[in-house]
Amino acid sequence: MNANTTSSAFTSVLAQTKMAGMAISPNMEFLFGTLTAPNIWTVLLTVVAMCVIYDQVSYIANKGSIAGPAWKMPFIGPFLDSMDPRFEGYYNKWLSGPLSCVSVFHKFVVIASTRDLARKTLNSPSYVKPTVVDVAPKLLGHDNWVFLDGKPHTEFRKGLNNLFTRKALAKYLPGQEQVYKDYFARFARLTEENGGNPLPFMSEFREIMCAVSLRSFVGYYISDEAIKNIADDYYLITAALELVNFPIILPYSKAWYGKKAADMVLTEFTKCAAKSKVRMAAGGDVTCIMDAWIDIMIKSQRWREAEETGESTANLEKPQPMIRMFNDYEIAQTVFTFLFASQDATSSAVTWLFQIMAQRPDVLDKVREENMKVRNGDIHAELTMEQLEGLKYTRAVIRELLRYRPPVLMVPYVVKKPFPITDSYTVPKGSMLIPTTYMALHDPEVYENPDYFDPERYYSGDAEEKGAKNYLVFGVGPHYCLGQLYAQLNLALCLGKASVQLDWQHHATPRSEEIKVFATIFPMVCFRLVEDEFMRFISDSCSCRMIAPLHSRGGVGRREAGEKPDRSGPVTACPIDENNDHLI
Repeated sequence: MNANTTSSAFTSVLAQTKMAGMAISPNMEFLFGTLTAPNIWTVLLTVVAMCVIYDQVSYIANKGSIAGPAWKMPFIGPFLDSMDPRFEGYYNKWLSGPLSCVSVFHKFVVIASTRDLARKTLNSPSYVKPTVVDVAPKLLGHDNWVFLDGKPHTEFRKGLNNLFTRKALAKYLPGQEQVYKDYFARFARLTEENGGNPLPFMSEFREIMCAVSLRSFVGYYISDEAIKNIADDYYLITAALELVNFPIILPYSKAWYGKKAADMVLTEFTKCAAKSKVRMAAGGDVTCIMDAWIDIMIKSQRWREAEETGESTANLEKPQPMIRMFNDYEIAQTVFTFLFASQDATSSAVTWLFQIMAQRPDVLDKVREENMKVRNGDIHAELTMEQLEGLKYTRAVIRELLRYRPPVLMVPYVVKKPFPITDSYTVPKGSMLIPTTYMALHDPEVYENPDYFDPERYYSGDAEEKGAKNYLVFGVGPHYCLGQLYAQLNLALCLGKASVQLDWQHHATPRSEEIKVFATIFPMVCFRLVEDEFMRFISDSCSCRMIAPLHSRGGVGRREAGEKPDRSGPVTACPIDENNDHLI
């Protein structure tokens, strides 16, 4: 063998050592050579492999001993599942252990399932702060008061407490009564126009709760047209509220549409704030929450100006606490948080409420009897705060509804520093920690037969005392729901007024009791995906008709307390008095 032959024997090491005995084409030989030689592709593959390994190792290290998948799907985790969340999936997760976890993109998520762990999370502001859902700061604004922490949050909240006192809530009742009067007339009219046949009412329930919230929050500074637009577009905000979103807002994504809808709401509320400031500065009466807050601002400003100039304060009212004058956008941001907190939750509650009442006529009859009695048989009588608070059975129904079908299943928090939530596990800094309310509200050791709807628990039973620590519907700790009294009284007013002015039937399906998670929870049959549309929402069909007897035009419908409605005959809608615009 000469030198040239020896040299040529080593020119293709790949062919001689790695592909011995294999017949390969020159193209394949080139490919293998490219992959084994240092180049951009091998570098990229190496980086990706290292990232996958780091992602898995990081997940396993964070997971520790708590329940959760042994491995994580590289990078995205169960992101695809989060795009269509299933109640059964959540429920199985809660059952898997007191603490369980998943990891989605860059977020490590720990779920606290028991009452005690949920309460510990909610009562640990030094370790956690609320984040609502991943996209919420992008919709509400990162500087929004709900994301403040510690003393700044406490001080801001003090200035809002007066807006939800019993005295303040009484001022909002007339506006709420008017909304319910108008929409209940609409419910009956829709059924009449449909020939008495069943109609999907879930979208109507969302709109009525949006309307009553907006009239309570911003009064008549907002037009009926704007209310309709907000009610329609709020679906986009709700759709964006997935537990974990893609890290950035991509054009034409759910988060993108949600952000546009949120900006529209903020623009409307900013206009309302400017109008309210002018009216309240001129001495106008408080008719909504925005008025009440701006009234406190103006009184605080006048008191400070008097002190600075040495003028007498004898004829001035000093608010407690004193607050600064917020600009129109800050006011809009804050009021938007009230709508953000209430719209989906109350829409969920009222949808379940009408469905359950139709299924439980025994309960509805008791509600109707109580409300006819307090109204002295006049179905159009408006209630005072004292009368509304005195509806013991009606309010028990609302308490049980919120326990049985709690609108908010989970409350996401972000961990500020390593949180030793148990003796054996510390939640890593930067993780999302999510306490659930559902398991505490369905604890069989506290609530007998917890999956059965029974208002007697709160009317004649001991559920209020026995379940004091379990009733997490409105949270606990420094971030408990500011509007919990408002929400419960509003739902009681809605149910009471509907019980004396309407009767309705629920056309059940085999899936009526299944739960659909859409930010909050709704009956499964409220939803149907439709091609060529973003999403269409369809509820179990409810048909409404008036239960008051018909009178001559202009008459007032009355019925004796305890008198049962006549449910015989076909379901039809009763006419509306066109002169007085009330149901007859």
